[in-house]
Amino acid sequence: MQLTGRTRVAGAPVNYGIYQAIDPEVGPEDLLAALTGDGYTGVDSGPIGFLGTGEVLTRRLAGAGIGLAGGWVDLRFADPDGFAADLAQLDAALDVFTAVPVDDPRFAPRPTLACSANPARMARPGTPPDLASALPAAAWPGFAARVQQAVDRCRDRGLEPVFHYHLGTDVETEAEADRLLELTDVAICLDTGHLTLAGGDPVAALRKWAGRIGQVHLKDADLAAHGRVREAGGGLAEVVAAGGFCALGTGDVDLAGVLHGLDEIGYAGWLVIEQDAPEQGRDLDRVRADQRANRRWLQEALR
Repeated sequence: MQLTGRTRVAGAPVNYGIYQAIDPEVGPEDLLAALTGDGYTGVDSGPIGFLGTGEVLTRRLAGAGIGLAGGWVDLRFADPDGFAADLAQLDAALDVFTAVPVDDPRFAPRPTLACSANPARMARPGTPPDLASALPAAAWPGFAARVQQAVDRCRDRGLEPVFHYHLGTDVETEAEADRLLELTDVAICLDTGHLTLAGGDPVAALRKWAGRIGQVHLKDADLAAHGRVREAGGGLAEVVAAGGFCALGTGDVDLAGVLHGLDEIGYAGWLVIEQDAPEQGRDLDRVRADQRANRRWLQEALR
């Protein structure tokens, strides 16, 4: 499989349940050391500032032999005033990303643009049939124009962003991602787990989006766990806590088909392994074991 020569593998702070800039249980040096020990060569930034900024970030990454794959920046694209206020947050993230040395432009940090949380969808993740599209047809042009503005702002700083559809947000389903791709020239972050739990097919989607995939989040998903949580009235946090995102190769995503498809379309860039862990009540021993197992699974799959 030629992917081994065109890709590098990153981990992510969300795998350790880190969603805030300061985590009392797992510090940045601990996380980077664990990634290095498990054979990862990159990391997603997680919350901006968690791994440090400027010289501190550069020193930590260099010391661990780890590259920066990019990082999440959510903006209020559906709210013109909120979006304008959020641009300062985007600029701060771009300051962090552009300060990191890059040895190969294929592996430059990807600003990962996404919508801010939609409360109705956070409460019922996976857009059920009784929850219509979050954006009415008349809202799409303005929404897309603001996404394009953010994309252009990233490019002005020399970085190529991706857009991350995500459970619990205004762009959750494959159809909604399709619409955004029609209205903008942004690349997509193919997140296999979120697409699966939103009713999509990652293998079919990657073939449809060939040429527009700028980054990949390899994530497995447990449809039965998602269904149980939804049936009980739980939201996205409960889906995560119930193991809705499980270790690679143990869920319902055709990850082998995804890797084969990425190989066929000539994908080059980061493969970010993600397995969201709960922020509260997490079992760090289990988390660490899963991340070692995830890296081994991918190593074997790429052979």
